[in-house]
Order: sequence, then C-alpha cells, then structure tokens
Amino acid sequence: MDGGRPADDMVLGLVADQLSAAMGAPWEVRDGMAKGPGTLAVVLGADHTGHPSHLDLDFVLNVNRPRETTISDCVTGYGSTPEQVADQAVRMWLGTTGSAVLELLVQDGSHAVHFAPGDPGGLPGWHVIHGGINGWGVGDEHDAVQMWAVQHPLLPHLAPVLKGTFDRELLVGVKLVFGGGEGSEVAEVRVGGVGHEAASRALAELDWPRPQRGFSYARTFALLVHPDED
Repeated sequence: MDGGRPADDMVLGLVADQLSAAMGAPWEVRDGMAKGPGTLAVVLGADHTGHPSHLDLDFVLNVNRPRETTISDCVTGYGSTPEQVADQAVRMWLGTTGSAVLELLVQDGSHAVHFAPGDPGGLPGWHVIHGGINGWGVGDEHDAVQMWAVQHPLLPHLAPVLKGTFDRELLVGVKLVFGGGEGSEVAEVRVGGVGHEAASRALAELDWPRPQRGFSYARTFALLVHPDED
C-alpha cells in the first residue's frame, strides 16, 4: 500500500455510508464523528499502533453517556491504496463488531446470533450476541480458518480464562482474530479493546487449521450484553 491513512472525515464518511445502508436510516459526519439516529455515533479511537492500515473505532450507543455505552474495537484493512484499505477495514468491522451492535439495537436476529446464558455455544452466565465471522487468505485453504470457526464455538474454550476479568458488567466486547500459515500465526483476543493475554494463549492452543501453503485468517466479535441466570 502506498501512502498513509486517509483523513479522519473520509474514514468516518465510510462508516456513515455503510451504517446508513445496514440500518436503512441516515448517518452523517458532523462534529468529528459519524452521527446516527437518536444518540448513536461512531468515533475514531486513539490509534494504538501507528500503522496506516489500522483503525480504532468506538461505537457509542448514547453520546450523552459515552463511558457506559461505548463499545471499542480495532481493525486492520488491506488493499493497494489507502482508500481501499480503509474501506475494507470498515467493512470487516461492520460485518463482525458492527453486526453485533446492530443486533443489540433491533433484537430480532437479523444481524447476529443470540446465545442465552446456558447455551453451550456461548459464555456461561452471560447473554451473548455473536457477530459475524469474517475470513480472508491466499491459496487453496484461504477460507479454512473461517470455515473452522463457523463449525467450532470459541467462547466456551475461552470461558475459564475470561471469568472474573471484565471491568464492567454490561456491554463487554470480545474480539478474536486468529490464523496464519507458512510458519507464522496470530491468535489475539481483545476485551473492551484491550489485549487479553490468557485468552489469546487459549485461542492459540485450539486446533484450528494451519495451512502449509498460503495463509488463512478469521475475525469475529462477541458482545456480552449482561450477566444473567439461565
């Protein structure tokens, strides 16, 4: 990729356009944010990498109460131009993190999947909204990790190390990115936008595919809405 990251307003414009299409309601860029219906907004968070292909995006459910209602995440795009990279990153974010947040708003199963506190595919004790599982790669096994993730629930394997580590009781975001190939791999879990070392190690120990040629990655996001009794 040539050049640096596009201007903030251009990135927010991509966010506004894609959320407008996803929600069927207008979003616009104003006051340094992508502003949606009611109290909804998306703002660019502090860049913790300095890499031009990396975006930190905060979905704010209530701009009047950002501390309690912000769902933070980050995403890395790819492409041949800064504009393509930013567009791909926002699409990746919307298909995973965004889909979980949009499902929180509508509660009808149209954007993401719900897991009750006792569901074996979820996280014990929590109502979970599980966003989409996106994948990318190169070679004959380019979608191997994504397909594996679709068939193998991840949260139950992370539950023992996640238990008791959350800093709030509502709207806890858990992002997972993992995969690799040709001798290198990535396994990252971020909770509330912050890396979780124990969960990342647990994710790395799972038996997801390791392509011998090319590479394959998957990304997903789970929104822990609130703890509850089964």
